[in-house]
Amino acid sequence: MNKPSICNEKDGSVCLQSDGDTILRAALRAGLPYAYECNSGGCGACKFELVTGEIETLWPEAPGLSERDRKRGRHLACQCRALGPVRIKAATGAEYQPKILPKRQRATLLAVQEITHDIREFRFVAEADANFLPGQFALLDLPGLGSARAYSLANTANGQREWHFQIRRVLHGQGTHLLFEKLAVGDEIGLDGPYGVAYLRPDVPRDIVCVAGGSGLAPMLSIARGAAESGLLAARKLYFFYGARTPRDVCGEEQLRQLPGYGERIQYIPVVSLPGDNGDWGGEAGFVHDAVARVLPTGLANYEFYFAGPPPMTQALQELLMLGHKVPFEQIHFDRFF
Repeated sequence: MNKPSICNEKDGSVCLQSDGDTILRAALRAGLPYAYECNSGGCGACKFELVTGEIETLWPEAPGLSERDRKRGRHLACQCRALGPVRIKAATGAEYQPKILPKRQRATLLAVQEITHDIREFRFVAEADANFLPGQFALLDLPGLGSARAYSLANTANGQREWHFQIRRVLHGQGTHLLFEKLAVGDEIGLDGPYGVAYLRPDVPRDIVCVAGGSGLAPMLSIARGAAESGLLAARKLYFFYGARTPRDVCGEEQLRQLPGYGERIQYIPVVSLPGDNGDWGGEAGFVHDAVARVLPTGLANYEFYFAGPPPMTQALQELLMLGHKVPFEQIHFDRFF
């Protein structure tokens, strides 16, 4: 595949040739600061208008486009391929400038580890070094599936070429069914990344708050590990909230205990929404966003927030932080997944 090319036009549009990539992946691979979040058709952040050229739509029913968007001729860059050179109009911003250009490579399943009854860690070794920022994700091209699946990384960049993903089994999910039931150690897949803009900001002096729910554990562990490995926690604290449905869903503490400063610079706060009536659960109960407001020792505007989890959780956190406590938007980092 040829390297994708881009050029900016005088009318504000962008001329792009994707050479078989989706328009979004081609733009990011070429270094364009194209606005996006999920990279999988759900969020709608990568909408564009086609100025000239022809495109192929991979998922016409993608939920990231409303009927109004479709009537106005808008498309999703993550779900379109260019059939030759195209010119488009799309949102860009400096915060979307890729710090590490994503690339495609082959990866082999190295090991699988149980995290909970429905979350497993899948460790892959790739052709090249594992170069990504804490909190980012990658796209996995799994055999037999027509489209890539986006999964967050749980580890940090390393020279061993290892990419670790903690993935929750989804009922009737084709991707997780293949991973949990079909893929065996030694099998090869396609890996494309890194992607995502909710990565660790190392130059911010505020204490860090990570909030995870479900398999949102992975990117929050990556951020906690990145903060600990880089020495950031010598001068600040990290509060790690994990929102679980029941006590048996609670996880993350075992991995955090391995980090220097656990119990002092790193505090783990699990929160269970359905603790049951038998009294076995003695920790925080209710919704995790309520616990964030209740537990943190100072005003919420004093922290740098990272979170990942189900859409209701991320929506509740956005409302809590931005509307309820006036936390500046630049202190809030998350990638939307659906």
